[in-house]
Amino acid sequence: MIWRRFAMAGFVRNGGTKRCGTRNRDRAMRCAASSCNSSARIIVRSSGSPKRAGCRELFFFAPIMKLGLFFERLSDSMTTQAAAPDPSTPSTPATDPNNRKRIFPPLTKIVATLGPASSDPEMIGKLIETGVSIFRINFSHGELEQHAVNVRTIRDTALRMGIPTGILGDLQGPKIRIGKVPDGGIDVPTGSLMRIQREKIEAHPPKEPNGSYIFSSTYPKIVDDVEPGQRVLINDGAVRTLVVRVEKQSVLCTVTHGGLITSGKGINLPDSDLTVDSISERDWEHVRWAIEHEIDLLALSFVKSADDVKQLREGVKRFSRELGKESLQIPIVAKIELPRAVERIESIVDAADAIMVARGDLGVELDLARVPVVQKQLMRVADHFGKPCIVATQMLETMMNSPSPTRAEANDVANAIMDYTDAVMLSGETAVGKYPVVTVETMRRIAEHTEPYLAAQPAQTSAPGRLIETRYRTAALAHGVWTVAQDIAAKFIIVWSQEGGGARYLSQNNFHIPIIAVTTERRAARRMQLYRGVFPVRMPLPDGVAHFTRLVDEYLLRIGWAEKDDMCVLVAGEPIGKPGVTNSLAIHSIGNPDTGYARHETRES
Repeated sequence: MIWRRFAMAGFVRNGGTKRCGTRNRDRAMRCAASSCNSSARIIVRSSGSPKRAGCRELFFFAPIMKLGLFFERLSDSMTTQAAAPDPSTPSTPATDPNNRKRIFPPLTKIVATLGPASSDPEMIGKLIETGVSIFRINFSHGELEQHAVNVRTIRDTALRMGIPTGILGDLQGPKIRIGKVPDGGIDVPTGSLMRIQREKIEAHPPKEPNGSYIFSSTYPKIVDDVEPGQRVLINDGAVRTLVVRVEKQSVLCTVTHGGLITSGKGINLPDSDLTVDSISERDWEHVRWAIEHEIDLLALSFVKSADDVKQLREGVKRFSRELGKESLQIPIVAKIELPRAVERIESIVDAADAIMVARGDLGVELDLARVPVVQKQLMRVADHFGKPCIVATQMLETMMNSPSPTRAEANDVANAIMDYTDAVMLSGETAVGKYPVVTVETMRRIAEHTEPYLAAQPAQTSAPGRLIETRYRTAALAHGVWTVAQDIAAKFIIVWSQEGGGARYLSQNNFHIPIIAVTTERRAARRMQLYRGVFPVRMPLPDGVAHFTRLVDEYLLRIGWAEKDDMCVLVAGEPIGKPGVTNSLAIHSIGNPDTGYARHETRES
């Protein structure tokens, strides 16, 4: 397996550490206690030796690069490094060549879309090795039989490699498209008239001078939903028209920006309040299929309100019961790509399990100049509610045909990471692009350069506001873990998270160190791949928290993620393995039998 460096540069002043004694350790405990709910317990154990009784204090006062210089160096690095290897067989060492240690990938997750360029077993294995955490299956393209083959390939490959890998099913939604057009398409000039018929017909040019170009659409009710003065945009806005008259069986538009129109091109109606259902009959077929194949996440396209998310959730529950899979509750990712969704973002985020900033249709529906600010606003709301966020569309678009991105694209990915996105997504770049592996490698390298910059900034807690308001004990405990981890310079957090809830709460505190989330459940491990900084691991159920401490030591030392005496924070509850009981943390020195939850040994035996 290939794991890349989790760079710790900037974590410690001048590259060194400062030892601190019991007084500073106690201060860390008091700070954590003030952050935690009263039901939480904080456990501190030390071996008693003067050397081990101390803890390393974390510093965040490393010199901070100027932002412009950072981007310049990052972009230059992307240009020189991407062109170096053979694009078809990128070289990525499985371990750090200097010490042969297995090393962590970046905290930011990568979602890759499957397609003709990336669906064979060897390629899927390479993409997982290079850094893909979740594969996206786009239900807008391909047949369900091929999707089933892809699901089996991902599952078998991930199992063989020992890396939990999630699958995101992306529902098409009510995408309105141009009807049938003759081969080669029809070039519609600027200033001409264009008529969209209710009836399904084959498009044709004017039959008389000054006549109209005639088209149909996949949505006959377009005639009922648009009004004069509203925009009708075709092919992601490449062809732009304005409604001048609505008739009983057609809509007459004037073409304000012409271009070529071919069959199946998308139609956007940014000014119209559509009556179309957010979930089509075809979408429901895909939902049922997703449950049958135990897809890990479902993305809902063209969400207009929280009711759309609730409707899909009820449908998932209904199909799960019908198929005898009552325990299978697939998390829902709301895709934000309509102005109405932006206006109602808080209620949508509250109803969904995660959101995706889908900048493709969003950039068509909104004024393009607004998209960067809207992206940041959406991410801020998701952070407030403690929900994961995926940033998607054209992140490394140039790499569909080139082995290196533009500087602007590198900056775009880095900016999303600086805003603490949970995941960045590749679409056509991996689905049909020429360099899918090199594209993932480039995205991963951008994260490797960007995350140490984030870690070097002055430390500040950033627990989600909505989670603080709920006063839920696991969320409060996660906030306390942040303080303890900082004061002891922890190398990582280790949490028993049976269904992924504890891991999600920890992730939303924006740690700069890995969170190792342990579970017995395969599905939970795959779903946790969406959370920033969380690295899911499956283990047998331990006898108790003391046994959990020993298992963690054995595992981390065996695979080379840790060295003896590395400091970490353990998070768990009793009985271990039961969801919703996480209520304690323990400071632990890896390999030291007297730290962590060691004091529970007698009670468990």
